[in-house]
Amino acid sequence: MKNNNARKDTPNPRPFAKKAAPGSKPYVKPWLKDREPRREREIPDDVCWGRQPVLDIVKTAPGRCTKIIIANNVRPPFLDELTDAARAGKIVYQMTAPEALDSLCGGAHHQGVACRITEVKLLELEPFLKETQKDAPDKPALIVVLDHIEDPQNLGAIVRSAEAAGAAAVVSSRRRSALPGGTVVKTSAGAAMRVPMISVVNIARSVEQLKEANFWTVGLENGSDVSLWDDKMPPRTALVIGSEGEGLSRLVSETCDQLLRIPIQGAAGSLNASAAAALGMFEWRRKQVS
Repeated sequence: MKNNNARKDTPNPRPFAKKAAPGSKPYVKPWLKDREPRREREIPDDVCWGRQPVLDIVKTAPGRCTKIIIANNVRPPFLDELTDAARAGKIVYQMTAPEALDSLCGGAHHQGVACRITEVKLLELEPFLKETQKDAPDKPALIVVLDHIEDPQNLGAIVRSAEAAGAAAVVSSRRRSALPGGTVVKTSAGAAMRVPMISVVNIARSVEQLKEANFWTVGLENGSDVSLWDDKMPPRTALVIGSEGEGLSRLVSETCDQLLRIPIQGAAGSLNASAAAALGMFEWRRKQVS
């Protein structure tokens, strides 16, 4: 009996095509040989993107926003809210094709909105401390000191928490640290343009300066015997946070007045730097109001 389901042989569509010899390299068209692989474009430091981050900057710090770029497929009510805020803040805005924003934001999920911002103003520690001491030398204050936080996402999250906890300033190193550019401004929801950002050369020396200015310096360190929950944090506290991988450097930990640990359950062993910073900051706030 004839099998109707038998596979029929089909002619080779390229009967004269040469097969690659075993072990040979695959054929590459001559005009593609020197082409470089496609790379994602880096996002400029003065660009912030995303609907809520851009809207926050336009509403709370319009003087730091130089231009808003809006994709022409963005619709009301968000479009009306943003353009009304731009007019109120006297900020220029431009409608453009979504592809132009894709290029500007390096492929990031921009939600159809981006803006150009001025450089985040970096302050010096000594003049800042003199000014605060002159105004209210005994007023409760929290200063967050970052011992070489290199991830801009972490820096942005810490600055956002610092504003929410009422911190007076954030201190970071000029070397081996993330700079407060567009990614930090976006992650902090614009807080990096409102919270005083202080740039220093030497973190250990800055901790000494804070001690001289009547701040009790507290470092978060997993190896400490004293729990953050059990200790009373003074009204004027400088909270020192270590880097993502290494924690506090030896010299900085030795310079702090006190080291405290965050009690942790489970096998993780440690917290992300931004999570640890947020816990420390809000624990200070809780103890001031309790």
